[in-house]
Amino acid sequence: MHRLWSYLSRYRFRYARGIVCLVASATLAMSIPLLLKWTVEAIQRKQSFRDISWYVLVMIAVASVQGVLRAFSRFMIFNIGRDVEFDLRNDLFAHLQKLSLGYYQRQSTGDLMSRLVNDVTAVRLLLGLGVLNLLNTPLYYIYAISAMVMMDPMLTLVALAPYPFLLFAVKRMSRMMMEKTVKVQEGLANLSSRVQEGVSGIHVVRAYAREDWQNAEFGRLNDAFKEESMSLARLRGFFPPLMKGVSGIGLLVVLWYGGSHVIAGRLSLGDLVAFMGYLHLLAWPTMALGFLISIVQRGQAALKRLEVILQARPDIIDGQGDGIDRSIRGEIGFHHVDFAYPSMGNGRAVLHDITFTVPAGATVAVVGRMGSGKSTLLQLLPRLFDVSSGTITIDGQDIRTCSLAALRRWVGFVPQDPFLFSTLIKDNVAFALPEVDMAQVRRAASVANLARDIEDFPRGYDTVVGERGVTLSGGQKQRLTLARALAADTPILVLDDALSSVDVQTERAILHELRDTTRGKTVLVISHRISAVRDADVIVVLDDGRIMETGTHEDLVARGGLYADIFQQQALEEELAEL
Repeated sequence: MHRLWSYLSRYRFRYARGIVCLVASATLAMSIPLLLKWTVEAIQRKQSFRDISWYVLVMIAVASVQGVLRAFSRFMIFNIGRDVEFDLRNDLFAHLQKLSLGYYQRQSTGDLMSRLVNDVTAVRLLLGLGVLNLLNTPLYYIYAISAMVMMDPMLTLVALAPYPFLLFAVKRMSRMMMEKTVKVQEGLANLSSRVQEGVSGIHVVRAYAREDWQNAEFGRLNDAFKEESMSLARLRGFFPPLMKGVSGIGLLVVLWYGGSHVIAGRLSLGDLVAFMGYLHLLAWPTMALGFLISIVQRGQAALKRLEVILQARPDIIDGQGDGIDRSIRGEIGFHHVDFAYPSMGNGRAVLHDITFTVPAGATVAVVGRMGSGKSTLLQLLPRLFDVSSGTITIDGQDIRTCSLAALRRWVGFVPQDPFLFSTLIKDNVAFALPEVDMAQVRRAASVANLARDIEDFPRGYDTVVGERGVTLSGGQKQRLTLARALAADTPILVLDDALSSVDVQTERAILHELRDTTRGKTVLVISHRISAVRDADVIVVLDDGRIMETGTHEDLVARGGLYADIFQQQALEEELAEL
């Protein structure tokens, strides 16, 4: 709740104005039964039509002003809920941007989407409609009961006799509603996650003809969500008739018991009419009590789920150094680096005692069998993950002392699995730039051997690539991702098997262009093809997370070790492919 108060404090003056309008509106509303009393008494005294008309006009004026104030109070308080929703959603998204990759390995996208959309909406209802009724209901009760007690304390006691039973029922049902609300929100998160996975992986589902299974799984989750939702709806639906029933019983009691008082002369007819007016004014606040409990329960459940996100802390701690505009030479050092994925939980190291140096401006290749730790090693450089022990340095400075913004401006990273945004090609290429520079975009696309493909598209660089680049081939997606890193023009370039989906001829053409473009830059490259890395200045051979060999292509082939085995195997495969 402390975090919630921090949001509410930003709008405390608007809340104050809304509360003033709410109090004024309630005060005027409570004066109407009193005006009704005076009107009835005027009729009983057989006063002139002019006098009675004056009372009617005053009631119309009071009701009109009360309606305007009521509208203003709702406008102000409801809008605060919208503003907090806006602030909270922005803060949540900004917070998610700071969290480390390990967090997203533990959380499903659908669950996060559900929290950012549905749970934030529940908080908005709590701070808008919930706050209004939380203020309005006690205010009406205080005004109305005070007036009723002044007229006839015993009649008030009898009229409100059913209400303790109502409060008991509300208390019992509120806990059930809280539990069911949490289950519904969790069910919606599971459903959202299934939809997100089904849409993102639709090509896999169709490739294996698993549409029926996918529909059955979604139907199972949907049925479970429906059952929980219907159970909650039944519980919520019980509140309005319960409130109306209590209000109706109160009116019947007032008619019977109050009527006997009027006949006996202990209560005037005007007082009875005013009394019933006050009891009628309690009908909506009493009914709103049910909605209020529902909104509060949903809001509390939503806040707990959102708090889990906001309390999450990034595994990667930002360094204190700035250095954003500082130029670097690009010398990279790995010093006794060990690493184990935190999400695996077994503490098993993926990398063991990795030590080597990349001279500034050199091209270093990392090769090895599948699962040897190549991609993991290069992900440590831009601090997508942090080392378990040891240090990684750039120009002799521990990268953990650099600011993340500076470090990631120095390192252009091309991941093994290309990701593209559902926007224009030019926007994807210029993603790391402050604004789209078409000259730089075209130059990067040319080096990535993508310019001709783009020119063949009907809209050229203004072509929308679709979600995750669905309209492009695997090779085009990889080349577009490479162009994005080249457009950033960083002093260090990391290529994590960035050309695995292109043919050998295209790969050779791209590598030829890269040699000229990256001259003077430090390049770390992973490739499953030896032909792509044989010209590297240094080749580091990994196996089972350990460095087995380092050297040039000729040196490593001459040694006859693991690298030579991989090279000979690939050479044989290429010869067989040419037959």
